[in-house]
Amino acid sequence: MITLTDSNFKEFVDTSKLPVIIDFWAEWCSPCKLISPVFNKLEKEYEGKVTFAKLNIDVNPHSPMQYDIRSIPTMMIFKGGEPVTQLVGAIQEHKIKYTLEEVQQL
Repeated sequence: MITLTDSNFKEFVDTSKLPVIIDFWAEWCSPCKLISPVFNKLEKEYEGKVTFAKLNIDVNPHSPMQYDIRSIPTMMIFKGGEPVTQLVGAIQEHKIKYTLEEVQQL
């Protein structure tokens, strides 16, 4: 799992050859803790197809503000350095997988 910060966020997203899904989260967020094992499981399943990363919004407030992240957990998917879609809340695994499959087709 890649840990992003405000200082490496833009460069990482812009230079990734694969689609990137970023989990915007915080330690105090209970739904974030619920989604974390699903996120980790999907990272293994999509290895080599999608890059998975996390960004703690309490430590790195600039990036979430730049992309208008208003609640967490939010998972934002980037492709070619551009945001493609986002999922907000403790989304079920099948919905995340469906969205990842759609993004890979773009």
